[in-house]
Amino acid sequence: MKTLRMIALMAMGLGLSACASVDTASRNAPLDLPQMAAPVAQVVSVVDYDITVSRKLRVSEANTYYPLGDIVWRGERISDRHAQVGRIFQEAVTKVQAENVDGALPVAVELNVTRFHALTEKTRYTIGGVHSLEFEMTVRNPTTGEILVPTREVKADLRGFGGSKAISAEQMGLGQKVRITHHLANVIADELALPGSTPTEVTELVDGLEVNVTPEDDSTEVVLRF
Repeated sequence: MKTLRMIALMAMGLGLSACASVDTASRNAPLDLPQMAAPVAQVVSVVDYDITVSRKLRVSEANTYYPLGDIVWRGERISDRHAQVGRIFQEAVTKVQAENVDGALPVAVELNVTRFHALTEKTRYTIGGVHSLEFEMTVRNPTTGEILVPTREVKADLRGFGGSKAISAEQMGLGQKVRITHHLANVIADELALPGSTPTEVTELVDGLEVNVTPEDDSTEVVLRF
C-alpha cells in the first residue's frame, strides 16, 4: 500500500484533546468549516477522534489455528482485550496526527472496531496467517458534528508471519503489535486522504517498516526499513 501521508494535527494554538474509549465518545470542536466535497484526495488534519470497541465483541483465548471470536489478540499479556485493542487504535491515530501539515482541513474521526482477529500462538509459530482487522470509519466536521464522509466499512487485513519468519521479525522489533499499529495508521491515513483507497487484497508488508530482500536462492526475507 502506498501511504498518502497528508494527515496532520493543526498547529494554531488549539487546546484540543482526544481519547480512546470502550463504548464511549469524546469530541472537541475547534472551528466552523464548510462540508468536505465528494470523495477526492483531501489534505486534512485530525483534531479530534473517538474510538469504540464494543463489549459485545466476543473475545477468544483458545490456542487453536482459527478460534471463534471477534477479538483474538496475543501480542500482550492476558488482560482487558477490549481495552488493549482500543489502545492500539489510539496509537495508530496518534501516528496519523503526528504527520503535521499546516493549513489542513480539521476533521473529527470516529472509528468503531468490528473485528480484531490476530494470530494465536499456535498459528504464529507454525504456518502463519492473516491479521483480520475491520472497523467502521466516519469523518465529521469537528465544530458542528456534520458528517463529511459517511460511515464506511474498512477491511484492513495484514499478512501475519509464521514460523521462523515470525521469530526473525520479533527479533528485529517487528512483533504483531508494532506491525498492526503501523499498518492501521497507514490505512487510516489513506482513508482520510481518499475514502475507499484501501485495497481489498491482504497487505503483505507494512509500508514504512518492511522491504523485501530476495537473495540468490529466491527466498524472501523481511527486513527493517530505516
